[in-house]
Amino acid sequence: MPLHWTTDIRETDWDELAALYRAAPLGDKSPQGLRTAFTHSMFRFLVRENGKLVGAGRALADGVDCSYICDVAVLPSHQGTGLGRALVSRLVEASRGHRKIILYAVPGKEGFYEKFGFARMNTAMAIFQNQAQAVERGYVQGSSRQGESA
Repeated sequence: MPLHWTTDIRETDWDELAALYRAAPLGDKSPQGLRTAFTHSMFRFLVRENGKLVGAGRALADGVDCSYICDVAVLPSHQGTGLGRALVSRLVEASRGHRKIILYAVPGKEGFYEKFGFARMNTAMAIFQNQAQAVERGYVQGSSRQGESA
């Protein structure tokens, strides 16, 4: 069945997009939060099959220095079909011309992104809303400063 790609978010059903992120699974993202995130993203792709949303991805970018690819989600029924690869490829291509294109991978999936030319960063740092959960899931290392107040 043919896939329909769009960058237009005007007709997006934000509840359907939130359901895609839960199913992918990329966590529980609110429809309003996704609306805000996709609206403020320079690059975005939504993929439908027979009217059903099966994939999405976006990149925050400043047009010159940095593009951050994030929230690439594919329905489980479409994972392993090349759709995720196609989403990342389109986001990388849209981001060309920026001095750097970054992303962070689900732990264990780094090899997938290396195929696009991504390399591990030695100095990347992050503050997560739930830092303990990020440590538990393998996104960041524990810190001796964890829990200290500024």
